[in-house]
Amino acid sequence: MTLKSSTNRQLSRLRKARWPLASPVGRIRVLLIAIAVVFSLCAGRALQVQAFDSSAYAAEAADQMKQTQVLPATRGDLTDRYGDVLAYTEQTVNVIADPKAIATNGKMGLQPMTANDKAIAATAPQKLADLLAKYLGGVAADYLPKLTDEKISYKVIAKRVPAETFQELQTEMKAAGLLGLTRAVAPTRRYPNGTLAANLIGWVNEQGDAAGGLELALEKLLHGTDGKEVYDGSPNGKIPLGDNVLTPAQNGHSFGLTIDSALQLMAEQRIAKALADTGAEAAAVIVMDPRTGEVLVMANGPSFDSNDPGKSEAANMGNRAVMSVYEPGSVQKILTFAALFDSGTVEPDTKVKVPGFIKQDQFTIHDWWNHGTITLRARGVFAKSSNLGTITLARKMPKQQLRDYYASFGLGQRTNVGIGGESAGVLPKATMPDYTRDGIAFGTSLSVTALQNATAVASVVNGGVYHAPSVISTMDGQPFTPSAQNTTPRRVISEETSEQVRSLMEQQALNQKSNSFRIDGYRIGTKTGTARLVSADCKCYRGESVVSTIGVAPIENPQVLVYSVVWNPKYNGASGAAVAAPIMHDIMALALPRYAVEPSKSKGVKLPLE
Repeated sequence: MTLKSSTNRQLSRLRKARWPLASPVGRIRVLLIAIAVVFSLCAGRALQVQAFDSSAYAAEAADQMKQTQVLPATRGDLTDRYGDVLAYTEQTVNVIADPKAIATNGKMGLQPMTANDKAIAATAPQKLADLLAKYLGGVAADYLPKLTDEKISYKVIAKRVPAETFQELQTEMKAAGLLGLTRAVAPTRRYPNGTLAANLIGWVNEQGDAAGGLELALEKLLHGTDGKEVYDGSPNGKIPLGDNVLTPAQNGHSFGLTIDSALQLMAEQRIAKALADTGAEAAAVIVMDPRTGEVLVMANGPSFDSNDPGKSEAANMGNRAVMSVYEPGSVQKILTFAALFDSGTVEPDTKVKVPGFIKQDQFTIHDWWNHGTITLRARGVFAKSSNLGTITLARKMPKQQLRDYYASFGLGQRTNVGIGGESAGVLPKATMPDYTRDGIAFGTSLSVTALQNATAVASVVNGGVYHAPSVISTMDGQPFTPSAQNTTPRRVISEETSEQVRSLMEQQALNQKSNSFRIDGYRIGTKTGTARLVSADCKCYRGESVVSTIGVAPIENPQVLVYSVVWNPKYNGASGAAVAAPIMHDIMALALPRYAVEPSKSKGVKLPLE
């Protein structure tokens, strides 16, 4: 066998044994097998999805379509005693733009845009800008940058737009086939009278959170419970026939206050004038019906606008009438003499020798006028506002008994009127030193709030019954009482004692020279007070003062009580008679005819003081 023939036979065997893929038929066969395998896998997966996992995938797809929108509860209203609105909630919305939806006419890249979509999208920004300018104000060009920034899909265009305004805008959008503007519910708290009773009412901030006053104190009741809406949605909004589950909001409760808005306004204007005239730091006025404890006015100054609290100083936003404590000065003598008379310790005509000064340990006490030893009736001690005479009489009572009377009038404890931040004041214990007892008798060495002191005096002049003060009268039209307040009336002194103290207050008014202590047609009882302010820095006196005057009328049957307190008037000789009495007078002169209080049938008569 030749070498050539052997080689040819080997090549022939190799050709017969070559790989199948080397031939066209083999390649086709392998390709068909591969296609069959892939098809089988796809069919199996499809069968799994459709037959076995279909419900799970459907649920997942449905969840992706679900949208949830919070439905804020409408906050309750605050109204005055006559139903005039002091605070309410306006239904407003934030206008939201989706530039991506605007640029694609809602397709968002999920569907191909038709020629019509492209035509609408090309002109949509300008048309939407024109609509925004029409309904929200401003210039269309200013809105365009926010409408054409396709990098974002959520842009706040405007805040606190009336819901009705947005509805009108949206109606016109739909008519033009425009998309891309939606709303977010954002209710706005409104205070139609601005600064009126702002320190009492408080405010709600832009985030919808109560931040002071009754708004904060009643937050849980005013706010209500938010609802929600869960619906099927798409980039174009709600799917008309999709699922929609609605949980309605539970709106907040509305409250009626005891405040008289008209008289409140007059009092605030009078305070503003007093601050301007005297350069005083602040002032507060309480007007009360002493027969019931209803607060008709709780005025503060300086004040602020509840609609725009950010423009005010923090110091002007609290309620001094219930938060600020001070020494009441000689107004305290009303309570001291009520205790002296009711306990039988002294009578109005009891005579007492009043020294020219009293020295107690390191303290030396004088009267506001210089005198040697003089004799005054108890009536004269009160009418002349003698600190030394008051001390001399108060020393006749045991400390425990005297303190018990003060406590029964409400000193040293919160009134629980329902206003946040209320102070309790300070009433020393019965184990107090003698000099503390002496100071308390004429209005130092203790502290009170304006509301607390007004309520205490009301309990003395109204026939002797303590009525807890009230500023909230109703909730949703039904009687309301703060949960922490005991409103059961309690007798604190006898009717005879009440009449005796009222007589002393009338004598104080009759023996004043100023017209601030006279109101035509009415017999009036008053008491002034002047005390030094304790500095918060050193807990000591630094020359600043607080002056006050309380008045009740008609003295025969008091129906109106006015208490004015002024902090730190800036001029020499500032006193309760000079600064606070004119405020009391002007408000009382307005209140008596406003409430149709009958004039007195007789004139007051001066009684012996010495």
